[in-house]
Amino acid sequence: QVQLVESGGGLVQAGGSLRLSCAAFGTWFKFNDMGWYRQAPGKQRELVAAITVGGTSNYVNSVEGRFTISRDNGANTMYLQMNGLRPEDTAVYYCNTVPLENRPWGQGTQVTVSS
Repeated sequence: QVQLVESGGGLVQAGGSLRLSCAAFGTWFKFNDMGWYRQAPGKQRELVAAITVGGTSNYVNSVEGRFTISRDNGANTMYLQMNGLRPEDTAVYYCNTVPLENRPWGQGTQVTVSS
């Protein structure tokens, strides 16, 4: 059963911007802290941004000041505004709960940043 659908990725030049969206299906979304994860080729999946139910956000150092996470609990949707993109941001981006529960991953959305 599909519970998470990511969209908004694409190919962008270094310094460009993208806005990712995460659509959650089910009433569980508004009760869970959420996060954006990414997995680059040959690397482990990592959490890059998190947001609590109440809207408090946290970021990994490498994206602090460039990425902004937000959520709309009424629309069961979460966003990631990415500015100042760098080639090292190239990865498949996923959304899921924080901490991870036994909730299936979506298909992710590919972000490719060219130099």
